Amino acid sequence: MYSNKFEYFSPKSLEEALALMSTYQDDAKVLAGGQSLLSLMKLRLANPKYLIDIGRIADLNTIRADGDKLSIGALVTYAQIKDSDLLRNKCRLLPKTASVVGDAQVRNRGTLGGSLAHADPHGDMPAAILALQAELKAVGPKGTRWIKADDFFVTMFSTALAPDEILTEIRVPALDGERSAYLKAARRPSDFAMVGVAVRLKIASSQTCDQISVGVTGVSDRPYRGSSVEQALRGQKLDAKVIENAAARVTEGVDVVEDVNASQEFRAHLARLYTARAVQAALQS
Repeated sequence: MYSNKFEYFSPKSLEEALALMSTYQDDAKVLAGGQSLLSLMKLRLANPKYLIDIGRIADLNTIRADGDKLSIGALVTYAQIKDSDLLRNKCRLLPKTASVVGDAQVRNRGTLGGSLAHADPHGDMPAAILALQAELKAVGPKGTRWIKADDFFVTMFSTALAPDEILTEIRVPALDGERSAYLKAARRPSDFAMVGVAVRLKIASSQTCDQISVGVTGVSDRPYRGSSVEQALRGQKLDAKVIENAAARVTEGVDVVEDVNASQEFRAHLARLYTARAVQAALQS
């Protein structure tokens, strides 16, 4: 199937892209890597009248250290994240997560910013971004603002970005001395997650859990923080029983979705199982 007709723009600067977004707003879609949007357009599930391709805008595809933070441009691909020495040394959770996104073609074309702005509730990267407590830079005609990851994902395919804003940068902490893991349940390794769990963990000198954050995807209509799990594990020695009991709380207060891949009961079971496994994997990393 072919997409409906649309007008295509390829701005060379962020200012030009923002002017187009301000003009066309809800009738426009931003194209980054295109791995999600183009597929939806071919199925006519997305029908923008105007397509704004930001792929040629300079400076949006770099990874750099910025004090105790790491700055990742919105156009950085999964493959760049997977192969980045800086991220492997300072924030291993992102390369671990990027390595299981789609197949080689998707990883070479898909972008981090595109994934986050698309906000697929079964996407892999949102779980890692939540676990890292990242900040996302939105630029619009009224200026620049930083959005916390916890506030970014609103509901299915919906974010806190305004219609005339563009996501340009993701800022994550450098995780010196911290452990991490991302595990997902999927029908095939390259598929979207039926359940995906990202964990960031710091163990104190007393061998108790000093800090932990858990990002969950695939379970609800949006990615979310496993706050109940975090509360149950902080200050505890992480033996198998403690982890299992905490993981049982991963769907507290969450409306678990049901679809052709999993019933509510089975998806909730997978969420508990993979939360426990991800914490164990982080502990052993």
